[in-house]
Amino acid sequence: MKRGLRYLILATMIITVFILLASYVYAEPETISLPKLGFSVESSDNPQDVSNSVKILLLLTVLTLAPSILIMMTSFTRIIIVLSFLRNAMGTQQMPPNQVLIGLALFLTLFIMNPVLTEINDTALKPYSNQEITQDVAIDRASATIKMFMIRQTSKDDLGLFVSLSGMKTPIKEEEIPNLPLTIVIPAFLISELTIAFKIGFLIYIPFLVIDMVVSSTLMSMGMMMLPPVMISLPFKILLFIMVGGWNLITQSLVNSFVL
Repeated sequence: MKRGLRYLILATMIITVFILLASYVYAEPETISLPKLGFSVESSDNPQDVSNSVKILLLLTVLTLAPSILIMMTSFTRIIIVLSFLRNAMGTQQMPPNQVLIGLALFLTLFIMNPVLTEINDTALKPYSNQEITQDVAIDRASATIKMFMIRQTSKDDLGLFVSLSGMKTPIKEEEIPNLPLTIVIPAFLISELTIAFKIGFLIYIPFLVIDMVVSSTLMSMGMMMLPPVMISLPFKILLFIMVGGWNLITQSLVNSFVL
């Protein structure tokens, strides 16, 4: 009986010690202060503060729109439209996927724009990084280089259209074209790019359209009007495209269509 009482007292002491240790270990830690981030608009009597805030806001806006602006001023527009026409003409639906077409268009754009980017780097970016020229001079040199690239791809009719819409005196002389502002050159360049891309797309559609007509006429003459012609013509389109080296021809035509 005494031995059992001893065991009970010993067990009670052990449990008490564990409870005390557990309460010490799991005690509430001290409060840790964390930094608070926020955005506030405060009034200022210094015009310089307002000017700097407006400049930062405009810079963030330009950085947000920079990818779209650069795409619209390069060869990307024509390339991606032609590749989309090719996929629709073949009738492969989502093959190649959009990611593949955009990636191919981006790398072709870098290949075509390489001389222009090199010139901008040599005449504007490097001198500005070496503090040889000011920021305004660097922007003017880069704008002039990219402007000359766009003018070489733009038809005179499209340039004349936006010159007349802007209220400038028409017709413009040949030596006055490089002095046109970007607000005229960029939309004229985009219209010319769309026109050339649609012309190339029309030529791409012709051989595939012939295959569709031949397959459709053959199926009708055999009385298989319930069989979709697309199921039969699609393998022939892919076979024709592979046999003639379609990707090589499309790439060569796209690269050679730009005047560098």
